[in-house]
Amino acid sequence: MSDLKKDAEALHKAASALAKVDHHTHKPLHDFKAASHDLSAFGVLGSLMSAKDDIQDGMDTITRLTKNLHKEWEAEAKLIDDISDAFDLLDVLLTAAARTKKG
Repeated sequence: MSDLKKDAEALHKAASALAKVDHHTHKPLHDFKAASHDLSAFGVLGSLMSAKDDIQDGMDTITRLTKNLHKEWEAEAKLIDDISDAFDLLDVLLTAAARTKKG
């Protein structure tokens, strides 16, 4: 097996794993976002209300950033998969060219 073929397989495997990140983080992210709206323990002390708002805003920001990361990882996974396909094609073309030279 050529190095390009091995590289293509490794890239495809990496792309598949990267594309599945969302499946592993969906529930924890959902739970985290839900928890950001249930900060009732801070409601006991009026002086901590601004802290509650700051914490909730921070948790919402983390949730939004994580969703954006998912989109970025999905795009990167597609790019890596495309590169893997290009390596596969290049390997086929190089093999064909080598056969043509010998023949």
